[in-house]
Amino acid sequence: MKYVLFLIFVCCFSENVTAGKADTVSIFSNSMNKYIKAVVIKPDSYKRKKSSFPVVYLLHGYDGWYSNWIIRVPELINYADHYQTIIVCPDGAKNSWYFDSPMDTSYRYETHIVEEVVHYIDKNYKTIADKNKRAITGLSMGGHGALFLALRHPDVFGAAGSISGGVDLKESKNRFEISRRIGDTLLQAGNWQKFSVINIIENHTNSGLKILIDCGDRDIFIEGNRRLHQKMQDLKIPHTYIERPGIHNWDYWTNAIPFQLLFFQQFFQLRGNK
Repeated sequence: MKYVLFLIFVCCFSENVTAGKADTVSIFSNSMNKYIKAVVIKPDSYKRKKSSFPVVYLLHGYDGWYSNWIIRVPELINYADHYQTIIVCPDGAKNSWYFDSPMDTSYRYETHIVEEVVHYIDKNYKTIADKNKRAITGLSMGGHGALFLALRHPDVFGAAGSISGGVDLKESKNRFEISRRIGDTLLQAGNWQKFSVINIIENHTNSGLKILIDCGDRDIFIEGNRRLHQKMQDLKIPHTYIERPGIHNWDYWTNAIPFQLLFFQQFFQLRGNK
């Protein structure tokens, strides 16, 4: 599968595309009682086409923010054109892990992304408001977040991806401020079970999600990704797994995102046009 994706991408993608447009919007969060920013990238054809578009939600990593992706990968504007897709980069705070934190009620980022951001985008943009035309992915913390949110909300997202995702939280138990969001590894051990993708995957064997997992062979999270891949194979959960030379950095993520978008485009096309 990885080679099919690569060949199709090389053959089909052209740099000679008309640039789309990136907007910065402020979305009011009722769950956190504040405005939270997001970047919305529209295809160049957005104004002239009467039809609506599928949406890919793209999550940033730990210590990041809503504009990380568009600053580091400005080619996203071209990708939105090429794949005729709206790309939304919401803010997940620097260390939310995209959870509704049981330790701090001021962090409600699961609710924010799944309910508030999706609702705002569907209300204010020409989207196809259907899970079969909606996908989510992200890097590192956002890779875990994308799989976590999609697995818990298969009625919202039809496809999900992860790039260098921290999919086994126990790998990072003393790092990345996870304990601030879900508690101590001993005192709140149950949280570390129910909030970690590698554990909750067991409860979603029939979710129907189309899943793409991509991680560098020297990434800090590679062992967790390999364990997740093996576990999904054992559970017979369909998915595509890609492991390529690389580490946990923007070079790898910049190279990986086109493959994610191609994967989602194929998913959108297979589910038919509305």
